Amino acid sequence: MGRKSIIKSTLATVFVLLACYAFFNTFIYPNPLRLEELSLRFDPRGNSLNFPANSGPVKVYMYDLPRKFTYGVIESYAMARGGLKAPVNDVTKLRYPGNQHSAEWYLFADLTRADQSGSPVTRVLDPEEADLFYVPFFSSLSLVVNPIRPASVAGDGLVYSDEEMQEGLIDWLEGQVYWPRNNGWDHVFICQDPNALYKIVDRVKNGVLLVSDLGRLGRDQASLVKDVILPYSHRINTFNGGVGIESRKSLLFFMGNRYRKEGGKIRDLLFQVLENEKDVIIKHGAQSRESRRMASQGMHTSKFCLHPAGDTPSACRLFDAVVSLCVPVIVSDYIELPFEDVIDYRKIAVFIDSNSAVKPGYLVKLLRKISSQRILEFQWELKKVKQYFEYEYPNGTVNEIWRQVSMKLPLIKLMINRDKRLVKRDLTESDCSCLCSNQSGMYTAL
Repeated sequence: MGRKSIIKSTLATVFVLLACYAFFNTFIYPNPLRLEELSLRFDPRGNSLNFPANSGPVKVYMYDLPRKFTYGVIESYAMARGGLKAPVNDVTKLRYPGNQHSAEWYLFADLTRADQSGSPVTRVLDPEEADLFYVPFFSSLSLVVNPIRPASVAGDGLVYSDEEMQEGLIDWLEGQVYWPRNNGWDHVFICQDPNALYKIVDRVKNGVLLVSDLGRLGRDQASLVKDVILPYSHRINTFNGGVGIESRKSLLFFMGNRYRKEGGKIRDLLFQVLENEKDVIIKHGAQSRESRRMASQGMHTSKFCLHPAGDTPSACRLFDAVVSLCVPVIVSDYIELPFEDVIDYRKIAVFIDSNSAVKPGYLVKLLRKISSQRILEFQWELKKVKQYFEYEYPNGTVNEIWRQVSMKLPLIKLMINRDKRLVKRDLTESDCSCLCSNQSGMYTAL
């Protein structure tokens, strides 16, 4: 009897628990959220995260800046070089000059086109609807409006001041409702030239900065977490041939400025150890149409293309090499690379640390050991990722930049909410809002 009583008691308890569960599930919490609705979802086709609260394109409001900050910069550049005699009434006649920092033009043009289908972002005309605010100041072109002139004539007749333009931009922004609203966190600035916005960067550092590298930015100004690394616009012709090494007779090619500042001093050392090596073409050359023609020919007929650091860790040679299907040889210990969440650069480039690269014979010996089959594998991978470095492709660089920017939105919202509850305080050193970038150097890797 005792055993039957225990069984009955247990069954009764189980029945009561099931009844309670059914009651609460039906009447108290009738529609519980499914796990998949609470979690982030990864889209393997788009290599991106889909956020339940923001499943559509990110809404971007592009400021209608005064003309002087956009087309006016192009106009001033042309007039300073004699290509234009007076301001024009029809801005559509103005053409942005081709240079390695032309991302600012492509992003501006993309947001002004009528059809934005397929883009990770969509332009909105009502700022109240916006997730992000884009500031389309042509900061890199503004930096070089005044042509370089001999010291004896420097300043003669020059009326354009990049510093005044930067200050004017801040003055204009501070008069807008949406700039101070979230302390600048939801604003996007492009400053691709390492010196662009140098005078005001401390006042816009909360925003998303679109940069080529972090070489001249402080730890409290920029980071890989907050900002986006952009590729330079390639300056040589895209190689339209196929994968193969039969027509690539030289082992290694480089053409560019031999003498650079800061990290770029390694260029002179590389010239010294490479200029007498067999099958290596290494030339000093300044920017010109003829130099670009010679560089195109050299990169299209070489197996490897050298990418040493410039004045800062990045330079356009890397992207010239990619579109040439010439395997990049990167000698730049503190370089940051664009789009590393979708591109594994070890599959498309050879990395050599600076100390090893300047040892006589080391670099060419390493490259000669790489088999023809391995070079072909590099080229196939280069062909796969080439679209990410073509600004004019419909689904190329511009779309990838916007995708990278849109992925910053959760962090932006976090920082906005965090700011609203923080007690303001003076710090003796930078806080952790911006994480440090590559400070550890680089190992040689194939």
